[in-house]
Amino acid sequence: MASRAGKEKRRTDALSRERIVEAAVELLDTTGEGGLTFRALTERLATGPGAIYWHVANKGELLAAATDVVVAAALAVEPVESAASPQDEIRAVALGLFDAIDEHSWLATQLAVQFSRSPSGSVAPRIIESIGRRVQALGVPEGSWFTATSALVHYILGATSQYVTNSHVLEAELDRGEFLGDVAKAWEELDPADYPFTRAVAGQMREHDDREQFLIGIDLVLTGIAGLHRTKG
Repeated sequence: MASRAGKEKRRTDALSRERIVEAAVELLDTTGEGGLTFRALTERLATGPGAIYWHVANKGELLAAATDVVVAAALAVEPVESAASPQDEIRAVALGLFDAIDEHSWLATQLAVQFSRSPSGSVAPRIIESIGRRVQALGVPEGSWFTATSALVHYILGATSQYVTNSHVLEAELDRGEFLGDVAKAWEELDPADYPFTRAVAGQMREHDDREQFLIGIDLVLTGIAGLHRTKG
């Protein structure tokens, strides 16, 4: 008769860390961070908690691993053009992260946590390396690598989180077109002496596309980086 230790060993071998993290991502997508518990995970995987703790020490480690897996897949997105420039590759990386945060509503919060509390973990270096290599390929002076890369990373994560959060709130509570129309109308009715600019762009705000606006922002940052290169070159 097989020993208890032998059974436990076979169970942990069959249940890989990758499968546990995959199940964690599935739970996060369907129930949010609050629904990711070891009890829910054991039920989903039809196993005991010991088999999971064999691979993952705690929820924090599990969240970091889930974030890393999703980010790695997002960064693997290739540009549409085969002979892509560094700028094209940066846009592809940015859109990959945009789409990942849009698909996984919990990801924006976890990215903020990883960058602020665990910048030495795997997630922050993975994103910085992906963007930084492209910044280097742009010919940016070495003394400006960190600044230029940080500007892109902060814009990509910050703008995406804002767009996606707003979009999800609108989807859950309001009709986006109706909401933007109401805001535009309110802007158009502002005092022209105090808000001439806001009134002037009200129509553009009403018709804007978040994804397109996001890419325009990337191009603005890239233009600034190119200008920095010319100034110091």
